[in-house]
Amino acid sequence: MLVFGTRPELIKVLPIIRDVERRPDVTLTTVMTSQHTDLVHGLANEWAIKTDYDLAVMTKAQSINEIVARIVGRLDDILRHEQPDVVLVQGDTSSAFAGALAAFQRRIPVGHIEAGLRTDTIESPFPEESNRRLIGRLASFHFAPTRANEAALRAENVPSDSVFVTGNTIVDAVHLVLGQKPPSKKIKRLITELEGQRTIFLTTHRRESFGSVMRNRLQVIREFVEQRPDVSLIFPVHPNPEVKDIAYATLAGVERIHLLDPLPYHDCLHCLAASWVILSDSGGIQEEAPSLGKPLLVLRDETERPETLNCGVARLVGQSAERLKSELLELERPGSWASTVGAVENPFGRGDSAARIINVLKDWKAGQPGRVALELVP
Repeated sequence: MLVFGTRPELIKVLPIIRDVERRPDVTLTTVMTSQHTDLVHGLANEWAIKTDYDLAVMTKAQSINEIVARIVGRLDDILRHEQPDVVLVQGDTSSAFAGALAAFQRRIPVGHIEAGLRTDTIESPFPEESNRRLIGRLASFHFAPTRANEAALRAENVPSDSVFVTGNTIVDAVHLVLGQKPPSKKIKRLITELEGQRTIFLTTHRRESFGSVMRNRLQVIREFVEQRPDVSLIFPVHPNPEVKDIAYATLAGVERIHLLDPLPYHDCLHCLAASWVILSDSGGIQEEAPSLGKPLLVLRDETERPETLNCGVARLVGQSAERLKSELLELERPGSWASTVGAVENPFGRGDSAARIINVLKDWKAGQPGRVALELVP
C-alpha cells in the first residue's frame, strides 16, 4: 500500500507506481489523503494514476493535529480491510507521518521512502523535521537516498539491516517526466519568448518564509530584475494567501516578471531546465537542481539535503534579504561557482531508485532480506 497526500509526494512516488505497473507479481493499493486538494488531484489525473481510496481529509483552516487525526482515523478501517504486506510513505509530510503511525498501530511494516534526511533543529523546517524523525522510529524499511542519510540513521541506532541506500526517486521522476511530457503551449511560448534572457526561476511557500522575510526577499529580486534588462523572473505563485498576497503586492505589473498560477509538474521542470539560476525554499527542488545541472540559492537557514551544497550546486542563503542580494551579485561575477554546476555528478543517484526499492521489498517477501542492500549509488 502506498499512502500519499501532497503533490511533491506524488511526484516522488510516481516512479514507484510506474515500476509496479510493469510487475505482474506485485499488487499496489494507492491511498490519497488529499492533504493537497487541487494540486495533487490535477497531477494524478494528468498521469492517469488510479487512486483506490481518497481520504478527503482537508477542511478549511484546520490544524496539523486535525489533519493527522483524520488521516489516522480514516486509514485505520482501510488497513484492517486490505491487510497489506507493507505500507510505503514518502518524505516528511503530515500524510506520511499519519500513514506510518496508522500502519504501525496495526503492526503492519512501514517502508519510508527518502529516509534519513536531518537538520540540526527539530523545528526547522516545521513540522517536516519532526515528521521524518518520528517516521524513522516507526519504520521497518529505511530507503535512504544517500550515504550521508544512511549515516544519519545509523547515528540514531537504526538497525543497519533495515537501511537501504537507493538514491532518490526524484531523479527517476525528472527523467520520466522530461522524457515523456513536452511543455504546454503556454510554457513553450514563454520559454521561447525568454530565449537570450537570464531567467530566474523562483518558488517559495514555507511557513518560515511568510511575512516580512518573504516581502524583503521579493523586493530584492524585483530590484535585481528591474536593474538588468537581460534578466527575467518566472514565479509560479503558491495559492496560500500568505504567499499570494505578498507576491502580487510586490511584483505584479513589473516588466519581465512573470507571475504564474501553480504549474503542472512537467511545465515546472521545463522552466527549471531553461533557467539561469533557481531560487527556492523547497526541499524537492534541492534535488531537482543537480539533476538538471542548475545553480540554486536555497532560501532557508538550514537544509536536510547538504549533498546539494557539498557537491557545489547550491548555496544556503538563509532569511536575510541582504545575503540574497549579495549572492545574486556573486552569480554575475566572471568565473562564479555557478559556472561549473553543469559538470557536477548528481549526488542523488542514477534514476533507478524505484526499482531498487521494490526489489528490496520483493526480496524481503521472498525471505531474502538485504540481498540488494548496499551495492547502490556513489
